[in-house]
Order: sequence, then C-alpha cells, then structure tokens
Amino acid sequence: MINGVIIKKLKVIADERGRLMEILRSDDNFFDKFGQVYMTTAYPGCVKGWHYHKKQSDNMAVVKGMMKIVLYDSRKESVTFGEINEIFAGIHNPVLVHIPPFVYHGFKCISEDEAIVINTPTETYDYQKPDEFRLPAHESDIPYKWERKDG
Repeated sequence: MINGVIIKKLKVIADERGRLMEILRSDDNFFDKFGQVYMTTAYPGCVKGWHYHKKQSDNMAVVKGMMKIVLYDSRKESVTFGEINEIFAGIHNPVLVHIPPFVYHGFKCISEDEAIVINTPTETYDYQKPDEFRLPAHESDIPYKWERKDG
C-alpha cells in the first residue's frame, strides 16, 4: 500500500427498515480536520483522473455502485515512490480511502449504473486558486492503463 494511504472497512448497521453506514469519524486515527463534504458521480465505464492536491487529503467512500479507485505515488522522497494501488470500492466492498497530498488519484465506474462517491477533504475548495493539479486520464507519464483486466 502507498505510504500514507489508509483503507478503512466501513461499518454497516442494517435492520428491517434499511441501513446506516458510518463513513468518517473525528475519532478515526487518520482524521486531520474537516474541510467540506461533496458528492461526485461517474457513469458506467467513465474515468475521472488524474489529479493530486498539495495541501488537502481526501477521504473517499463509494456509496452507490462500484468504482475502481487508482492511486499513484509521485512523491520522490516516499518509500513507495512509483507504486500504484487499485482499490475496488462500493456496494460490494464498503471502504473509505484516505488519500494524502501529492498522491495522484482517479476512479473508473465499473458498475452497470452510475456510481456515487462521497468525499470529505480536509480543505474547502478555493474557486480562485484550486489545490488541484491534473494530468490526462489516458495519456500521461503515469504507468497505468484503465482497461479492464481479465484473468
């Protein structure tokens, strides 16, 4: 696992009325601070990536559908420099993925319907000076191909 990335198995409490799922708690050992909460989606087969942040950490949970979340460690001083992680998250694997600054990330919807991600970053979005640095999803120096891998 990339240094600083944390995968938290989410607690689901279900009964005959429905279910409740805790995502991020202020007593989690990796919780730093609250910036905002937002929702983003991807349609089946669509990729959103690559980007990283210089200041903020992301705390992502897929609450509908399935996503393949991919991380790339671009931090030259990191013991996991150059490492790639694939995390399959969503209805079949309810996890929160904590992504530290300078780790590139993106995701691909791998379910038959739109997938929904809830993110709780440590910073609020600055519309005037966004803490977001992007590369193209399919043509970049990151050694990763988004195609499905069978077998």
